Amino acid sequence: MNGLIMAGQLLLGLSLLVILHELGHFLAARAFGIKVEKFYLFFDAWGFKLFSFKRGDVEYGVGWLPLGGYVKIAGMIDESMDTEQMSQPAQPWEFRSKPAWQRLIVMLGGIIVNVIVGIFIFWMLTFNVGKSYTVNEKLTDGISVGTLGKEIGLKNGDRILAINGNKLIRFEDAISSKVLFDGAQLTILRGSQTLYVSVPDTILNKLSKNDKENFISPRYRMASVATVLSPDEKADQQSFLDKIFGRKFVKPVYPAYSAGIKAGDSILAVNGKAITFFDQFKDEVSAHKNKQISIQALRKGKPVDFNLKVGPEGTIGIAPNFIFPETAHVDFGFAESLPVGAGMAWSTFVDNAKGIGKMITGKLSARNISSPIGIAKVYGSTFDWVKFWTLTGLISMALAFMNLLPIPGLDGGHVVFLLIEMVQRKPVSEKVLEKAQVVGFVILICLMVFAFGNDILKSFGK
Repeated sequence: MNGLIMAGQLLLGLSLLVILHELGHFLAARAFGIKVEKFYLFFDAWGFKLFSFKRGDVEYGVGWLPLGGYVKIAGMIDESMDTEQMSQPAQPWEFRSKPAWQRLIVMLGGIIVNVIVGIFIFWMLTFNVGKSYTVNEKLTDGISVGTLGKEIGLKNGDRILAINGNKLIRFEDAISSKVLFDGAQLTILRGSQTLYVSVPDTILNKLSKNDKENFISPRYRMASVATVLSPDEKADQQSFLDKIFGRKFVKPVYPAYSAGIKAGDSILAVNGKAITFFDQFKDEVSAHKNKQISIQALRKGKPVDFNLKVGPEGTIGIAPNFIFPETAHVDFGFAESLPVGAGMAWSTFVDNAKGIGKMITGKLSARNISSPIGIAKVYGSTFDWVKFWTLTGLISMALAFMNLLPIPGLDGGHVVFLLIEMVQRKPVSEKVLEKAQVVGFVILICLMVFAFGNDILKSFGK
């Protein structure tokens, strides 16, 4: 069921964005009197489709291959590779008969709509839910530092005062793209000493293999044990991919469950060391993989002792309740939400550009490219409308950027050839366009296979 919810959210989000993207091409073409023959969600590869109907001169339908969609514009070399039509004399209602500037607008139509949709989604989200953030000044216990944070010299309990000399107001800015993509200098207060720590601009490459908490997070005080994992609970959490690939599931034995630790117990000490913060607990436990430890806890006001063996992953199978730091919330009016939402959308677009740039320069691994499998996991197994629309807005801006890339077969590839035509004042030969389309198709298929392979290997922990 969890897998179906993830897949359903992905399908809904992508379907909306694909339809709107193709609608941008469709409306622009019709505005210039260009005939559109097909409007399809998903691809009707080899002529197979789920259903279709015809209205006027246009065939509308849903294909069986859920890798996007398309509009077939008369007189245009596209993924349909309709060379027979292109061998006929050009007609006034065909794409190739129109001025280059009109064809350029048609090609940019889908990208423009994706940008507008992204801005609109973030605008409405900002207006409806506002923005919440962790007040950095209230993090009196400082930060909790993961493996990557320790590598660059941070320590548990450090307080971040500024980023590149600018006072840090919202803690979330310390784990935002301005730090993770560009690198930054953090001003740190450690006890009474002010220090400066540089974040390398390659950290995202390592961080992608973990999560942001392996860099830094607010330092949480432990209140009590919230959950003790049992074998049955883990069985319920078996992933969608496990079921797809038929991996044999063996019920694990969790040390905390076997030792008798229960939800509501308050952890006081591990191996005689007093525990106040979760990072202290986690560090002490993970330092004793496959070894015996003693845990002192409080249960209904009475001390209880446990002896157990830590698992090979350095965990014992519990999740604590946290005492969370203070947060602030800001609401925005309808008009003032627009620039905030537009700023969020633009930031997403720029982050995609930076990410591709880092991949080209080798500072970011191509293993970060995700397929629909990876995107579905981000949507999650429960429906939260704010998360759904946030991710859909992010994907809309990502689609706008990806389609702008100068790869033949994508909108950006067509734009490049149109710009060449406008500069040299004559069209690029149809044979060149046809060959470029084939090359672009091969590139896109290879990228898709690579992305799916990435996510499948990641599901097996590789």
